Amino acid sequence: MRYLHAMVRVRDLDASLRFYRDGLGLIETRRNDFPQGRFTLVYLAASENPESEVELTFNYDDEDYGTARNFGHLAFAVDDIYEKCRHMMDMGYTISRPPRDGRMAFVRSPDLISIELLQRGEALASAEPWASMPNTGSW
Repeated sequence: MRYLHAMVRVRDLDASLRFYRDGLGLIETRRNDFPQGRFTLVYLAASENPESEVELTFNYDDEDYGTARNFGHLAFAVDDIYEKCRHMMDMGYTISRPPRDGRMAFVRSPDLISIELLQRGEALASAEPWASMPNTGSW
């Protein structure tokens, strides 16, 4: 058996690509359009392990996916958690659980999918504004 990918349904493909590709830094590996089935699949991966993908499924017809809390989360290791969180905030995303411990943070995608960011290696030293930043919403 081989793990292939995790699938996330998205409401707005452009907004989701801005988050996953431009914000998180994932790379689009392939795209399949199925107009007869009224959906598009976009596969993304981290540069260090491109064989493990996130599949964004964009259905042409509008659906209510709820708050997505039943999904859980996707997790990514980052080289500098403070830098990645600052980048995501600069792009307009809310850090739901700031990296107060220099180790872990959560941010939500435009479709409310929780994304866990984990500091690669040892935790960074506690630093402001993160150390005193409160949680926002849920993750």
